[in-house]
Amino acid sequence: MTKSLLLFVIFGVACVPVFAQDQPAEQQQQPAAEDQEKEKAEREKNAYRLLDQVIDEAQSLRLTENRVRVQITAADLLWDNNQGRSRSLFAMAAEGVAELNRSNQQNTNNRRGGAPNRWFQLRQELVLTAARHDAQLAYQLLASTKSPAPAIDVNQNARNRIQITPDDNLEQTLLGRIASLDPKLAATNAEQMMDKGTFPRTLPDVLTQLRKQDADAATKLADRTVKKLESTNLLDDNDAASLAQILIAPGPRPADANAKTTTPATTTGRVAVLDQGSYVELLGSIVDLALKANATASSNSAAGANNLRRNSPSVTFGSNTSQSGDAQLEQSNARRLLAGLQPALPLLDQYLPSKATSVRQKLAELGMNGSGSPVNFLQTFSALQGNPNADALMQAAASAPPQMQSRLYQQAAYQALDEGDTTRARQIATDHLQANARDAVMQRIDFREMAQKTDGVRLDQIRQVIARAQSDDEKLNLLLQIAGDTQKTNPKLANQLLDEAKQMTSRRATSYDQFDQQLRVAHAFAAVDPARSFEVLDPGISQLNELLTAAAVLNGFEVNLFRDGEMSMQAGSGLTGMLDRFGQELAQLARADLERSETLAGRFQFPEPRIMARLAIVQGLLGVKPTTNTQRPMNFFSN
Repeated sequence: MTKSLLLFVIFGVACVPVFAQDQPAEQQQQPAAEDQEKEKAEREKNAYRLLDQVIDEAQSLRLTENRVRVQITAADLLWDNNQGRSRSLFAMAAEGVAELNRSNQQNTNNRRGGAPNRWFQLRQELVLTAARHDAQLAYQLLASTKSPAPAIDVNQNARNRIQITPDDNLEQTLLGRIASLDPKLAATNAEQMMDKGTFPRTLPDVLTQLRKQDADAATKLADRTVKKLESTNLLDDNDAASLAQILIAPGPRPADANAKTTTPATTTGRVAVLDQGSYVELLGSIVDLALKANATASSNSAAGANNLRRNSPSVTFGSNTSQSGDAQLEQSNARRLLAGLQPALPLLDQYLPSKATSVRQKLAELGMNGSGSPVNFLQTFSALQGNPNADALMQAAASAPPQMQSRLYQQAAYQALDEGDTTRARQIATDHLQANARDAVMQRIDFREMAQKTDGVRLDQIRQVIARAQSDDEKLNLLLQIAGDTQKTNPKLANQLLDEAKQMTSRRATSYDQFDQQLRVAHAFAAVDPARSFEVLDPGISQLNELLTAAAVLNGFEVNLFRDGEMSMQAGSGLTGMLDRFGQELAQLARADLERSETLAGRFQFPEPRIMARLAIVQGLLGVKPTTNTQRPMNFFSN
């Protein structure tokens, strides 16, 4: 018995270290997860504390549009934390939008001019922001802020010739936004719109989301839509024609939702929503109307009539419209339907082969089968939605108009380089680019390979290469590029390169381009040394204060950024855009050092940019993407 007890003790002692080693391994992830949750909770606490300050400070703003813009953003940020207060802020914003509209109408009646664009932009922002959270609320806000419709003299045949109004456009956009939130409500509203003669272009989004919830209801709505389109003269109704073209572009929906479709790929990026029977029926109707296009009509006159209808919100073509004008209008729309069939030719070959030949003959007859046609131009941009990879850019470049190809191939080479394929990037540049464009790509490839050398690269070598750049902007681009490439493999070298970039941009800015350079350096520092990023931003904020003071003095003479002594927070000018950019950089830095970010935001002397920066910081802490787009658009045209 003594021996048994001794063996038991020995076994227990031997097992203790094993259990002691295993237990921390099992519990190791739990403290890490708890720490992350605590950090998140602390960030949210600070974000809502700062948001309370912003809401209080915004009450002192004099411009209605500024107060409304803050209320909309704050309501959006508060929804998950305090829905009651969020709804209250949305309601206050709606009252402000209505007030702005009344003021605008009064100014118009008094012939003093108004600000319809500011009113409508705020109304759109209000409604679509609410639509992210509550579909019913969004429609309530849409109704409560609607402007009374002006009286229009319309005869019984002119309804379908009225250009879509901004209100109609907003309602269609809202329909697409709420489709994922409440697809059945969206379907009901879509049917009501079609009953009134409006064909929403966002109806395919409703069908897509409705099918996920109720496949039978989606099928019935799709069938009713096709029947309504076929009973409408598409040559006399732009909305109906546009919806019909959107519905046929991606092909029919597979009979088996889980099966792979055999439909040829298109570049529309849309999901097929019609079953094969409805699809073929609608496609045949469109073909019959498109074949009515002829080459004898004056394309300039037709285009003029079409542009008049497209660009004039309140224009009607009533009884005084000539018969020739009607014919020109129908010819213009027939040609538009025919152009829309060009990318659908593979679908015609598959589902209506008997009519495909006629369509090709008509396209050739009207000279609409060239690679530089507007249809191919639109196809190219459709293919580049989102974040296209190198393959997508190459395909788009191959079918793009000549004036776009060089830029697209250059972007494809850069994308291949970003994807880590230097060999392919070099091949694209060699095969498709010439002169300066090719040299620029090759230079970037050489720098990438230099930065990735296993034996390292010296700063003096990089300086020698950068010295050959033709401008300061090119030198800065190279410094930032190599710093980014060496950030992980050689952080010391990356910091040295960013120091040199900081020295290049530390001068007082004399243009928005130089402000942009400072922001790019600050953005690069944020990933390796946030403290240095603050150092770059600090003098820029001081200079922005000086520019705002000067703008206030010159307001009404050279600039018009202020009204009633207050800066408009609406984007549109270079100065407000730059203020927004600085706010976004502070928002990124807030996660690393909230106190210093708040301090720099507080250094704005005017309340309007101070509020803008603090709202940006709150968005950054909560992980909410800003609604404004501060990035420069990509230019696909060759220089």
